[in-house]
Amino acid sequence: MLQDQDRIFTNIYGMHDRSLKGAIKRGHWDGTKELIGLGRDKIIDIMKASGLRGRGGAGFPTGLKWSFMPKESDGRPAYLVVNADESEPGTCKDREIMRHDPHTLIEGCLIASFAMNAHACYIYIRGEYIREKEALQAAIDEAYAAGLVGKNACKSGWDFDIYLHHGAGAYICGEETALLESLEGRKGMPRMKPPFPAGAGLYGCPTTVNNVESIAVVPTILRRGGDWFAGFGRPNNTGTKLFAISGHVNNPCVVEEAMSIGFEELIDRHCGGIRGGWTNLKAVIPGGSSVPCLPRDVMKDAIMDFDWLREQRSGLGTAAVIVMDQSTDIIKAIWRLSKFYKHESCGQCTPCREGTGWMMRVMERLVTGEAEVEEIDMLLDVTKQVEGHTICALGDAAAWPIQGLVRHFRDEIEDRIKAKRTGRVSAVAAE
Repeated sequence: MLQDQDRIFTNIYGMHDRSLKGAIKRGHWDGTKELIGLGRDKIIDIMKASGLRGRGGAGFPTGLKWSFMPKESDGRPAYLVVNADESEPGTCKDREIMRHDPHTLIEGCLIASFAMNAHACYIYIRGEYIREKEALQAAIDEAYAAGLVGKNACKSGWDFDIYLHHGAGAYICGEETALLESLEGRKGMPRMKPPFPAGAGLYGCPTTVNNVESIAVVPTILRRGGDWFAGFGRPNNTGTKLFAISGHVNNPCVVEEAMSIGFEELIDRHCGGIRGGWTNLKAVIPGGSSVPCLPRDVMKDAIMDFDWLREQRSGLGTAAVIVMDQSTDIIKAIWRLSKFYKHESCGQCTPCREGTGWMMRVMERLVTGEAEVEEIDMLLDVTKQVEGHTICALGDAAAWPIQGLVRHFRDEIEDRIKAKRTGRVSAVAAE
């Protein structure tokens, strides 16, 4: 269990003052000049030692990602872009940071940008986040007024500008290259890689795209040391993590906990248990809507980290834990996700453009039971044709929930088809 003194986000519930004065009182912006004084290599080394993996879903090691940026400038400017387009269904952790603890993010942006030789940072915020944008912009204005960012930021000799860019509410813009396209004023459509953003990103310049939480934890890691952060969780799954727990629990919440916490402990300690008790649990989507669901018997002993969930053919993703009890029509729930991905596909890649609509229509028939049992395997076959055959991961995100459903709840789908058929026969007989 995470002790209060080890929490990085001390105002996640908005109980305290979110202004600069309140942030300084809680220990932020403390010795930022000295942290910058550590120098680029040292900062990146500490980040690598901390074992921090990207908190946006993919879990790529953050320090390693930073080290891909060119050491010497070839004349092009470098950029840090913060992905605040939190559009994954079920995920609502970054909004709490921006709404209640925005200075953790701004200080993180300054230090991370310095480490990557970037004099400018763009925060791309989701279109629906109106109040979050206001809170974040107010915090940026405070930081400029206090000389913490801008010319000679924190008196460190480093010039740094930070810009807040409001998106238009498209899920695809959470994909890093689609985000860059949108930031440049074009349609949010993913780019082919390579070149990777570290070589040619925003405006064709070296760019790193990081999630809000990944950047917001940086100052605290540097203050307390990489070893402190690496002390939480299992090897390769270290640190503290914000979990956003929704669905059929007694108290849905966003909570900061140590990585590798047991699912049962997480739910009992912070959510007051499953609605109707543990026997009422049916399934859990452990990391936002794009990862496959897992049934109760797997989740009872689940360890909430990247590697354990990957071994179960699911994933931690953004740690948006969606809990479903026995009252859930799970086939309908997964159909609803299929509908979402069909709606949000940008249409650039044929497998995703055509496949998402096709999968949604088959799922629609599975919900009502008006399908053939053979169509289950056909649907599975189509998910395999979409998965891994698109420029970005939206194709995978659309395929995985369906694969999870068929893997764990196939009997339920078959029962529904058979029930519908027997219903029809008796109806005919009654005539």
